[in-house]
Amino acid sequence: MSALRWIYLGLSIIGSLLPMRYFWAWFSANGFDLGLMFAAWRVNDATSGLFWNVVIAAIALCVWILSETYVRKNWIALWAIPATFFIGVSSGLPLFLFLRSRPIT
Repeated sequence: MSALRWIYLGLSIIGSLLPMRYFWAWFSANGFDLGLMFAAWRVNDATSGLFWNVVIAAIALCVWILSETYVRKNWIALWAIPATFFIGVSSGLPLFLFLRSRPIT
């Protein structure tokens, strides 16, 4: 495996663990209430801007994943979509790049 693939894999792992650390801390303090968490993400203009920035980036990433998967028939790359929406772009994008850069037989 190339050094670049190791970097993508490492970034995907870090991009999964670091946000989840904060999500679990928030859930521990506030209970598992997704509605409350979404409301917290839009508590002021700064967080609302960041929220929509990430949502639009996630949608664009998913469009790219779907179009690339259709062309390359690299079906395993579709795993990056749930990673994007259940964890975040910080997990989904490097995971997609890792899966996309593997040799296709």
